[in-house]
Amino acid sequence: MSADSDYASPAVRKLREDLALALRAAAHHGLSEGVCNHFSVMLPGAQDRYLINPRGLHWSEIGPDDIVLIDLHGEVLSGSHRVEPTALFIHGAVHRLTGHAVVLHCHMPYATALTLTAERALDPALSQNAMRYMNRIAVDAVYNGLALDDAEGERIARAMAGKDIAFLANHGVIVAGASIPHAYDDLYYLERASLHQVIAQSTGRPLVPVDAKLAAHVAGQIQGEREQSDLFFEALRRMLPPPRG
Repeated sequence: MSADSDYASPAVRKLREDLALALRAAAHHGLSEGVCNHFSVMLPGAQDRYLINPRGLHWSEIGPDDIVLIDLHGEVLSGSHRVEPTALFIHGAVHRLTGHAVVLHCHMPYATALTLTAERALDPALSQNAMRYMNRIAVDAVYNGLALDDAEGERIARAMAGKDIAFLANHGVIVAGASIPHAYDDLYYLERASLHQVIAQSTGRPLVPVDAKLAAHVAGQIQGEREQSDLFFEALRRMLPPPRG
């Protein structure tokens, strides 16, 4: 089957709709930054092709027909837009080396603020929202400039070390997952948890985390029932219809 046929298939059309919705939702929630950063999802049954947002469009204006299909080398297979260079190196490497189907990378404000601290990341034992990430967080503690070559993308991917959440020092975050609704839900609540931590730290008063075993128990409770994630994404679909034109 040709790339154009794949791109137009019902299954891929649904993925393009979901990816575009996740991008519009990120803009709605204040997680986007200019026309930078990128979300991607692998094609079902394919290990060498994935969908990604185009270069130059604000996330709030992206519809399913703006999504681009590329291969792991960054060649555009279907779609009418270019792709931003760092997206090719980061997303291609993370998909290829980690096996995650969905990769969301952004510089959302509060989570990125935590990458500037000595700890580099969220404390997953502080708030209930943070506890869902217990034992899921990797920290890339070395900032190495823009990801403009394969080696840097692969270094970031390897730093994830089997985790699905990565805090990139002095840079931003990566949230990965098996489906777009679940990954977006994790991205949204990661920023909420980071917001709560930053506010708590700003008081200057001592923070009081819970026991790590309890935090891990809460993480298991949340991960064991993801209907809420799907319901949230469907609510966003009703709230944020595709742009016209």
